[in-house]
Amino acid sequence: MAHAARFWDKVALRYSKKPVSDEASYQKKLKITQEYFRPGMEVLELGCGTGSTAMVHAPFVKHIHAVDISAGMLEIARDKVEAAGIDNITFECAAVDDFTAPDESLDAVLALSLLHLVTDKEAVMARIHRMLKPGGLFVSSTVCLGESMMRYIGLINPLGRALGLMPLVKVFTAKEMEDSVEAAGFEIDRLWLPPDGITAFIVARKAET
Repeated sequence: MAHAARFWDKVALRYSKKPVSDEASYQKKLKITQEYFRPGMEVLELGCGTGSTAMVHAPFVKHIHAVDISAGMLEIARDKVEAAGIDNITFECAAVDDFTAPDESLDAVLALSLLHLVTDKEAVMARIHRMLKPGGLFVSSTVCLGESMMRYIGLINPLGRALGLMPLVKVFTAKEMEDSVEAAGFEIDRLWLPPDGITAFIVARKAET
């Protein structure tokens, strides 16, 4: 966890200035997600980075609790939110692998560009499932390198991490990601594979009881 925090703290400023690589796909993900939002929703965003997505979604929900492992990322996020006058986003510095909230306390959980960066995505999704209310929404956008030419990144990742040049990166396919979401107890409502060929965007729900 400490390695991940150091890595993202180091790149936080550069990351905050980097443009979105595929603006059209990003906007489509935002639009799809907002179709599911309701004004009274309590939302958790895991791996919020510098807060840009939380800021866009904030007008559509009651409150967003945004969590990230990097204090550097969160410092930038807080400054942006304050400058924009947004008052329904709160931030917390915590490792995604360790973070939890009371069972069945959340209406939606977002995990965007995140699950390929955690040690055990199945454990994270199981925790998300517990935190969501029955019928709660789980939105994920995940890099899936298993069927791309970049799948070999898994071989060089240990060296890259040791040199401080890369974060942890897990390699799996979009189908494996889909299967993991369903195995965690979610019902997939929408699956979209953007044109980049390496991302799986999934909107899923916890079953009603």
